[in-house]
Amino acid sequence: METKRSFVCDYSEGAHPKILERFLETNMVQCPGYGFDTFSISAKNKIKEAVNDQEADVFLLCGGTQTNSTIIATMLKPYEGVVAVTTGHIAVHEAGAVEYTSHKVLTIPGKEGKMEAEVLNTYLKAFFEDGNHDHMVFPGMAYISFPTEYGTVYSKKELEDIHSVCRKWGIPLFIDGARLGYGLCAHGGDVSLGDLKDLCEVFYIGGTKVGALCGEAVVFPHHGAPEHFFTMVKQHGALIAKGRLTGVQFDTLFTDGLYLKIAKNAVNLAIKMKGMFLAKGYSLHMDSPTNQQFIILDDEQMDRISKHALFEIWEPLPDGRTVVRFATSWATTQEDLDFLDKII
Repeated sequence: METKRSFVCDYSEGAHPKILERFLETNMVQCPGYGFDTFSISAKNKIKEAVNDQEADVFLLCGGTQTNSTIIATMLKPYEGVVAVTTGHIAVHEAGAVEYTSHKVLTIPGKEGKMEAEVLNTYLKAFFEDGNHDHMVFPGMAYISFPTEYGTVYSKKELEDIHSVCRKWGIPLFIDGARLGYGLCAHGGDVSLGDLKDLCEVFYIGGTKVGALCGEAVVFPHHGAPEHFFTMVKQHGALIAKGRLTGVQFDTLFTDGLYLKIAKNAVNLAIKMKGMFLAKGYSLHMDSPTNQQFIILDDEQMDRISKHALFEIWEPLPDGRTVVRFATSWATTQEDLDFLDKII
C-alpha cells in the first residue's frame, strides 16, 4: 500500500536531527531542574543575543496553548480581555483556553488574517467613549500572530502602526510566534528577529513548529516580564521539571543560526509548491509568502489528491469548492515536492 505523504502541518515530524544528537550527547549530564540547567541558561543567552536585547527576560515554556494562555492570564487584570481578529488563533483554535482563565477574547474584523491599526483604534476609541464601559469587559491587550492563521505576514510598518495604537490606549501588544521562524523568512518580508523588541511588549519564538519536539521561548523585551512570571508559569502548568528538555532544544536551534536556516528552507519549498499549483491552473485562497499555502480545490481534485497525499481541510466556499492547506516544514524535502507535483 502506498504511504501517503503529509502536508497537513509543520509539526508532523519529530525533531531536527541536530537536536536529537544533542540529546544523546548530553543525556547523562546531571542538571538542576526547572530551567536552571546550563543548557537553558545558554539558550536564553543566545536568544537575548539573537533578539539584540541583553535586558530581555526569556522563559522556556512547554507548548503554544500553554504559552498563549499563561501570557494573557498573567498580563491582564481580572476584568480585562484580549483583542484579536475573528480568525485569530486564540479566537478559533485554542478550545477556550484563554476564556478558561476568565479572560474574554474580544474579536474585531481582520483583513487576510491580519489586524489593521485603524480598525483596532476605532474599536478602542468606541469602547472608552461608551458611557457604560464600566459594565463591560475592558480591552487590556492586543493579540496578533506572526505569521497569521492564513500564512500572511505583517510589514514592519504595519506592526509599528498597531503598536502605536496600543501605546496610545495604554495596552500591551502580544505577538504569537508559534510559527515565527517561517514569518521572519517570508518572501518579501522586512521584519527581523531584532526588530521585535521595539514592536511589542511580549512575543514568543515557536519551537514546536520549527524543528523542536516541543517548547516555546517567551521574550519580554527590555526587562518587561510581569512580577513573579516564573511562578505563574508553573501555576498554569507550563513549566517542565526537566527544563533541560527545552533548554537543549533552543540552545541547539540558536547555535549557528539553525532556527532561521531550517525555517527558510521550509519557506523556499513552499513557494516552489505554490508555483507548482499555479502552473497547473489551481487558484489560491490568498497569497501566502510563508510555509502555509491555501489552495482552492473542487471535489474531484480533492478526492484525487487525497488518495496520495494528506492536507488540511480549511473552509468551504459558497461555490461548493473547498479551501485546503498544504504546509511545508523544516523537514520537507525536494523529493516531497516532486511527489506532489506528479499527483496534483
